Amino acid sequence: MIVRSKSNWWSLLFVWRGSMMKQMLPQMLIVAALSVFAVWSEGTVFKHKVPLNATPFTLVGVALALFLGFRNSSSYDRWWEGRKLWGALVNTTRALAVQVLTMTDDAPGRCTKDKRVFLNMVVAFTYAMRDQLRGDVFARGAELLPPALAAEVDGARYKPFIILRAMGEWVTHRQREGGFGEISKTMIDRNLIDLSSILGGCERIASTPVPFGYAVMIHRVVYFYCALLPFGLVDGIAWMTPAVTLVMAYSFIALDSLAAELEMPFGRNENGLALDAIALNIELSIREMSGEPLEKKPLQPVEYVLH
Repeated sequence: MIVRSKSNWWSLLFVWRGSMMKQMLPQMLIVAALSVFAVWSEGTVFKHKVPLNATPFTLVGVALALFLGFRNSSSYDRWWEGRKLWGALVNTTRALAVQVLTMTDDAPGRCTKDKRVFLNMVVAFTYAMRDQLRGDVFARGAELLPPALAAEVDGARYKPFIILRAMGEWVTHRQREGGFGEISKTMIDRNLIDLSSILGGCERIASTPVPFGYAVMIHRVVYFYCALLPFGLVDGIAWMTPAVTLVMAYSFIALDSLAAELEMPFGRNENGLALDAIALNIELSIREMSGEPLEKKPLQPVEYVLH
């Protein structure tokens, strides 16, 4: 996720990180070369004049802008839903920590060794969920979980659900021992169900991209449009063709590239969600509530990028 001030209009004109220019540079160079060729050849290819003018590009451009706007809205909705789900994860995990620390009959408000086991499972669930969404290896199981549970999670395909089941078993066991009443158990169970719903919502976003046929259709039209545009403009604006073509190509190609990037909000791209920072903030807040010393600090952006 890009984290930087948007108040300086001058610096925004030349910003590189997060502007999609790195991904678009090869395409923009090809469009520039085609534009220069169209001006040099006066709109001819192999001594044949390309019979194009600005009229068809005006009609197609309006339709293309509408399609790109719709696709970007769909991609942004996926990004924003992912952000809301991770915001709900922050609230739910903290609520679970408060409930376990305060609702139990034994030493309410104090973090006993048994309570710390549960809180570590909450933290482990957060990191396992992040790693599953990103396709990474969950490497903190042995550090946060009991040995038997860590071994089971390590061999499981759906690691967060194994941790979630263990959390439910811990709650049931403590309730049977008289650690807290039925009402407290019901409230904690409700938050465990919310964790399952949050994970399911994130999996739905990660496993169901925008339909391929729809995305590739818009992608093809964008590049055909940008490739033919110089030949439609050269008779009307002559040597200004490369400049105008590049501005229009940047608009369309950037929207297409940004939509593809926002479509998968859980990756490590520059415009993705900062899952590392959110997961660490959850861990730090839970450890502070439990009275542990905070050995880590919240992540800070590196070259304006927060992962």
